[in-house]
This record gives sequence, C-alpha cells and structure tokens, in this order.
Amino acid sequence: MTDRALDRPVGGRADGAAAQPAAEPAAGVPPEGTTEELLPLRGYTVAVTAARRREELGALLDRRGARVVYAPAIRIVPLSDDADLVAATREVLAAPVDLVVATTGVGFRGWLEAAEAWDLPLREHLQTSRVLARGPKARGAIRGAGLVDAWSPGSESSAEVLQHLLSGAEGPIEGRRVAVQLHGDPLPDLVSGLRQAGADVLTVPVYRWVLPEDTAPLRRLVTAIAARGVDAVTFTSAPAAASLLQVAADEGVRSAVLAAFADAVLPVAVGPVTAGPLEAVGIRTVQPERARLGALARSVVAELPARHPVLTSGPHTLQVRGHAAVLDGRLVELPPGPMAVLRALARRPGVVVSRPDLLAELSGGGDAHAVEMAVTRLRAALGAPVVETVVKRGYRLAV
Repeated sequence: MTDRALDRPVGGRADGAAAQPAAEPAAGVPPEGTTEELLPLRGYTVAVTAARRREELGALLDRRGARVVYAPAIRIVPLSDDADLVAATREVLAAPVDLVVATTGVGFRGWLEAAEAWDLPLREHLQTSRVLARGPKARGAIRGAGLVDAWSPGSESSAEVLQHLLSGAEGPIEGRRVAVQLHGDPLPDLVSGLRQAGADVLTVPVYRWVLPEDTAPLRRLVTAIAARGVDAVTFTSAPAAASLLQVAADEGVRSAVLAAFADAVLPVAVGPVTAGPLEAVGIRTVQPERARLGALARSVVAELPARHPVLTSGPHTLQVRGHAAVLDGRLVELPPGPMAVLRALARRPGVVVSRPDLLAELSGGGDAHAVEMAVTRLRAALGAPVVETVVKRGYRLAV
C-alpha cells in the first residue's frame, strides 16, 4: 500500500506537498560522507484519524520517522444556530441548576459563546451551580469563563463522573437539576444513570460528530487496514473510532479490519474513553498513561518497533519493519515484492517457506520465476547473506 493511495505523499510532509527527491544512492545505503540517523519509526506507516489537531499529531509522528497518512474519521458540526441548542439553553435558564457537567473544553466554551450571541445570561446563571469538569480541557474552559470547577475525575471518563455523583459526594441527586453538556455522543450511561437516581437531567447538544464531507481517505484507510498496508492507527476520540468501524462495515471489510487489528495493525487510543468503541468489539488497544498527543506519539514509538524482534544472522542483525528492513542498523527500503517475501520469511525465522507459499504473498501473482526474481532482488538490496535457498524446498532466513 503506497502513501499515494491514502492521500499522503512519501517524505513526511504534513502539508501534503510532495518532496522533491535528490539523486538517490543504492537501496538502504546513505549518501557518501553522511551518517544516516535511524529514527524509531522509520520504515513504519502510521494513520491519523483525528479531525482536530491532526497536523500536530502528524508532526509528532513524522519527526520520529513515520510515514504518516491522514484519514479524518469525523468532523465537528457546531450547533450554534441550531434550534435544539437554543431550546436546551432556555430550559437550563428556566430555573436554578444545581449541577453542571462540562464534558469538553471546546463544547462548553462554544455553548457559552452561543448563549452570549443570543443575549442569554447563561454565564451569570451558572455562577451559583456546582460545575464539574470531565477533563483538563473542560476545566480550563470553566475557569476561562470565570466559573469555578468543583471537581474532575482522574480518569477523564464520564463513568467516573457518574460514580462520583451517585456516591453522594455532591449531595443527594434525587430531585436536583443537572445540566449535561454533550460532546457529540448522547452519553446514554451517564444520562440514564442520573435519571434513574431521580435527577432532573437537562441535556445540552452543543455539537455533533458526523462523517467527513470527503470520505474517500477514510474508505481507503479501512481497505488498507484490512490488507495490512498500515502498521498503526491512532485515535483521539471515541466518535472517530466508531466512525471507522462503521465505514469498514459499509465497505464490507469489517471482519478483515478486526482481524488485522488482532494480529498486524497496532491500534493506539489516546485514552479509555476513546478506546471504548474498539474495546467493545474485542479490539485490544494501546493507551498512554496520560491522555495527551505527545504521550500518544511516545506510545507508538514504544510499542511499534517492539512488535518486530531484531534477528541475528551470523555477524548481521535484521529487523523487518512495515515497509522496510533494518540491516545492521541501516534502513533498507524495499519494493513491494521483495518486502512481501521478507515479511513471510520473518514470520517464521529459520523455517523453510515453500515457493508456493511465497508466491501467495506476491500481489501480482505469477509463477515460481516471480518468487525467484523477488528473492534475487531482496538479496541484492540487503547485500548480506541472510536469505538461504533450501534445494527443492524453498527459502528461509538464516537465523
């Protein structure tokens, strides 16, 4: 799978512009007189599904050597002119509100700004309320509005907010008015849990998540995941994760996507809330300790190369990455055919792989000659005797 197929040119340019190549040396050999730095994500392709701050996350991955592809899975539709938001705000203003749950910074800030545009005294009305923040961004928006954030959960999850309220930490819930700022998700567990406890819950739909206007990059991404053409996929919101799974189902590759996430493609979520839709269908995700973009990028660095062991062949070391190999500490870029053969051999290091099995790995098909040509090109690119021929049986890595 090439970057072109995913709307991302080779070369790491986050702005989408193709870099102008200089004259290139032989495969995997740095120019004479220079020392090539092997960045931790060189040879790997990482997908970014974020809509907001995608360039920031992409730059963090790019600086670590990754080939980054962008496929936004969602877009935010503000409801500042929406009748539902006006009606919800007027309902909040109809009587004092005991508790307010701010779930996102951009959403809570947008709600206050929309109310000001309509000349509705929402900010003043909430001065007497206990305002809870689901996370640090919501807490910052509360403070920026001149309000006091009463409490926020360490997990940044709605589930912990519900547990906190039901525990009586904020006093009895029954009969109290609670305004919940939604973040594109109806939050059924939080809302129903409070209502079952007897609270009068007012839901405020500040914005909603929908599919991007151009879904082609996302459709190409789910196809690439199914074909194991990317090495990792990053998620920064639960709606993005749910959207990707829905598009995979629409494209008829949902089962293949689930299988790829299980054995070849690394799913990395910024936190447990984001991971929710993936975990619900059995996808085990990697999550950083802190829900921050920098920590997310560091998790990719920590986890992705660790999935591919460094093999020893005589005096040589070999690591097979997503679209390249690392031989004796230098990166060797390989064409698709030789790369497919090397991946097949690396899955069973030291074990003989037959020519028919290797032929099945070549996307172009062909016959035994195609396998021999791919092996010949692989050996020439590596320049080290790490691929052995076993007469009448096939090939193996000499490890």
